[in-house]
Amino acid sequence: MTRAAITGLGTAAGHKVVTNHDLAAVLDTSDEWIVERTGIHERRVGGSCLELGSQAAKIALKQAEIDATDLDLIICSTCTPDQVFPAVSNRIQDELGAVCGAFDLNAACSGFTYGVTVAQAQIAAGMERVLVIGVDTLSRFTDWDDRTTAILFGDGAGAVVLEPARRPDRGILSTYMGSEGRFADLLICDFGDYIKMDGKEVFRQAVRVMVSASQRVLAEAGLETSDVAAVIPHQANARIIESAMKRLDIPLEKAATVLESTGNTSSASIPLAMDHAVSKGAIKDGDVVLLVGFGAGMSVAAALLRWGQ
Repeated sequence: MTRAAITGLGTAAGHKVVTNHDLAAVLDTSDEWIVERTGIHERRVGGSCLELGSQAAKIALKQAEIDATDLDLIICSTCTPDQVFPAVSNRIQDELGAVCGAFDLNAACSGFTYGVTVAQAQIAAGMERVLVIGVDTLSRFTDWDDRTTAILFGDGAGAVVLEPARRPDRGILSTYMGSEGRFADLLICDFGDYIKMDGKEVFRQAVRVMVSASQRVLAEAGLETSDVAAVIPHQANARIIESAMKRLDIPLEKAATVLESTGNTSSASIPLAMDHAVSKGAIKDGDVVLLVGFGAGMSVAAALLRWGQ
């Protein structure tokens, strides 16, 4: 099977910084309370999915050294589209000047890894270049008077270009997509309403499904947790990441995090953390990298790859 490898990576964040101190000035909360429970110090808000997604995509295309017209497919993961329809991917396609197929998918916060999994399948079937975008603007669906959710969310985007790996031992080794619909009501956003969640139960189930999904992709690839050089988890909450890493018996320092400065950006969180890890040299050619996320639904997805082309 042809493996897909990441050849370009780009990110974008919301325009405005909202600190914990900003929230403490209008809510019954404090910087210490928020950091202790979430690990978040500030978040970025502002910008549309079209704007942020296009910015990230253009950077990824430039890094991959290809033109938008070279793309065979655009997949955009979002649960906060700018319009009911057309799809965000259609708008981004036009902004980029691409001429390929384009569609949106919604698996909430695990959507980016869902998109990578679909892209892998398309490349295995013969496509040459697929652009996967994760973008969400959760600030538009946040009740800024509710301290349980206002402290969590931010806006952002991340994009990757995937192409057939040039070396047989590089690229995506295994993937997994899962869903446990019986937990769908734990995290919801109805039409015309704000995000509502059962934080304690989300925490418990999130750790469980992240660990299970990680173990599945490792087993499929014939690898152990000790082989993993870096983990790129969904950036929902520092305590969720800590608990999942502990249960996987992977040192916490191997987990890439950016939630301290971005908050929970849903589909954008994994590519944002990946970009940060790559830029600081925490991911190098040949490293085994684990992407794992969970989201409303409850959806879960994981992908294991060997970094490089």
